[in-house]
Amino acid sequence: MSSRGYHEGIWQAVPESSHGKDLAVRLDFALQRLRAVEPAGGRSAISPPRVLDVGCGAGQITSEIVRAGFDVVGIDVAEEPLRRARSREPALDVRLVAVDRAWPFDDASFDAVWAGETLEHVLDTAAWLSEVRRVLRSGGTLALSTPSLDRLRLLGLALSASRFAERFDPCADHVRFYSRRTLAQLLGEFGFERIELRGGGGGLPWSRRTLLASAVRSRF
Repeated sequence: MSSRGYHEGIWQAVPESSHGKDLAVRLDFALQRLRAVEPAGGRSAISPPRVLDVGCGAGQITSEIVRAGFDVVGIDVAEEPLRRARSREPALDVRLVAVDRAWPFDDASFDAVWAGETLEHVLDTAAWLSEVRRVLRSGGTLALSTPSLDRLRLLGLALSASRFAERFDPCADHVRFYSRRTLAQLLGEFGFERIELRGGGGGLPWSRRTLLASAVRSRF
């Protein structure tokens, strides 16, 4: 099966009513970080900050970023979620991209990149982060969310055989797993600075399901 067919198959199995876990938490974090972003021309710029939503899926968060006043482009590697996004909101600018090719944008063409629940699905992490860095302008912001696998979270999973088996299902579509330490190290290695991470979702500190991260593209 081709990588395109693989991703289409995953989305065919996702109910159209699904929003994923911690949607409100992810949306609040994305808007908080994006509202702090200045467009390339500074506060006096006429155009709003330009945002790339990577792995936009069915566009729920993409739509909210647009409504918050940003100039937004959403991209995904499957057509099915983009069809759902266009069906719900025809004016959304959402585009299909290939898994193994450079994204069709000029260098330094975005003020910010948002990637919600995307990084854990990426096979070639180095190529993906290199593209994020390429399309971000110097000093631009990267904000993302990904499932958390810090030590306390892992301990909680280890105490339940069924939850552990579900989380590490060999047929699941999550292929990468991140803790605060490993994600911070990864972002630093790819030229990001001012890295901030925190947990979100879940009821107790040890059970935080979502890792929320932001960083700034270094100015070199």
